[in-house]
Amino acid sequence: MKITDLELFYLQPRWLFLKISTDEGICGWGEPIVEGRAHTVAAAVEEYRPVLIGADPCKIEHLVQLMYRGTYYRGGPVFMSAISGIEQALWDIKGKYYHMPIYEMLGGACRDRVRMYGHLKPAAIAGDFPVEEMLKIADQRLAEGFTAVKYSVIPPIRPLDNLEMLHAIVDRFAAVRQRVGSKVDIAVDFHGRVSSSMSIRVLKELEPYYPLFVEEPVLPENTEEMVRVARSTSIPIAAGERLFGRFGFRRLIEQQAVSVVQPDLCHCGGIFEARKIAAMAETYYMQVAPHNPLGPISLAACLQLDACIPNLLAQEHPAMPNRQDLGVGILKKPFMIESDGCIRVPTGDGLGIEVDEQAMAKLVSDGHWDTPHLFFEDGSVADW
Repeated sequence: MKITDLELFYLQPRWLFLKISTDEGICGWGEPIVEGRAHTVAAAVEEYRPVLIGADPCKIEHLVQLMYRGTYYRGGPVFMSAISGIEQALWDIKGKYYHMPIYEMLGGACRDRVRMYGHLKPAAIAGDFPVEEMLKIADQRLAEGFTAVKYSVIPPIRPLDNLEMLHAIVDRFAAVRQRVGSKVDIAVDFHGRVSSSMSIRVLKELEPYYPLFVEEPVLPENTEEMVRVARSTSIPIAAGERLFGRFGFRRLIEQQAVSVVQPDLCHCGGIFEARKIAAMAETYYMQVAPHNPLGPISLAACLQLDACIPNLLAQEHPAMPNRQDLGVGILKKPFMIESDGCIRVPTGDGLGIEVDEQAMAKLVSDGHWDTPHLFFEDGSVADW
């Protein structure tokens, strides 16, 4: 079997899909994307075309090594996201060729269902988001069966902000906790928007409300500061969506800066690379909660990983109102979140999905989407 073609599809709202075809008629799908840089990643995928065309798609590790090590400059969001989407599609092909799910080739399933956690704030909203609206979404998530939810703090937050801001952050979490009760887990994402000193202050005030975890209390580029924040609180710390490959996760894990690692399978190097990261985390008794704010192919890849790792905490899910992230209007058989807030482990070959290209054509876009830009009162740039 040989690879014969690569096709890229830009889709609303900010997705990029990849289809890899073979001479035996088997096709595989992946989701190579950096949010807001779809055209950049698409160019990187095309630059790998000479490596892939004519190659055996089942030699996944060999091809990943060739793409990763063959460019001299390694890693980073663009190269690793391109490799991630390609790798997902190769696994999809291999699973279809051998007639088994990907997780069966990675050791078999550890569970028959995957616990999901849904978002409480639309990702597109960068500024103020009334707590009343968040509480309405919380009601909806509970009605949908979710037993865990997450939202991001509202930016911009100054490096040393005032007491009013601290109270606003804590009061929002307290309101959500009161609404959902003690049986539902609530995670909160600081999104790297908060300084170390401000995070320590906020975390102290959040402790009585028992967060499931706090994500990216500081940017993961400074592991020592993440450690300092983690040592200041009893709240579990999570990070990893902006790290690339097992080498990017090494210091975070070895220095025990987090309790939960969050590889993004569209950025970290793909399904098998995330499996290696999960194994590294397991040696430090860390849990895994794969990052996923993207589309149904990304979700399908995550579910294959979730099925076969023993240290899964939960799977992130953006919970879009139109359910396109579950595959509605894209997959011939969309995923379904059941009444217990879980998705059953898919049993189909490869990724376990069948893309409806005719229906998907209605979502085709020009691929342009940009990260919102935020500013402080004095005009200086704030972190998104």
